Amino acid sequence: MSQADVSYCCGSCRYPLNLTSTNRVTSSIDSKYRRSMSRGYISFRSIDPSRFTQVDKVQCWPMAWAGYVPRSKLLCRRCGVLIGYGYGFQGTAMSSTSFKKVIVKIRALQPSESSTG
Repeated sequence: MSQADVSYCCGSCRYPLNLTSTNRVTSSIDSKYRRSMSRGYISFRSIDPSRFTQVDKVQCWPMAWAGYVPRSKLLCRRCGVLIGYGYGFQGTAMSSTSFKKVIVKIRALQPSESSTG
C-alpha cells in the first residue's frame, strides 16, 4: 500500500473488511458521484467475499424500467450490520465475486488502525 491508501473496517465491530481507498471508483467524479456521496454512499470496484455475508434479492420493476435488478445486501460477517449493496451480477449465477457495481454506506465504515497516511 502507498502512503495515501486507507484500509476500512466495520464501523460497529471494527472487523477488517479488506476494502482500501485504492479500490474505490473515483475515475468518473461527476454530478452523479457527488450525489451518491451526499447521500452517504461510495462505490468500490470489488470486495473480498470472505468478509461479508450476502443476502440475495431480486427487485422487480415494470418492463419499461429494465425488467429486474439483481441485488445483494452485504452484511458484516462478524456482527451482521448492513455495510452496502452489490448490484448486477456478471455471469449466470449470483456470485458475490462478480458484481457490476458495489456501493457501501460511508457511515458503516471506519478507517482501520493499521492504515498509513
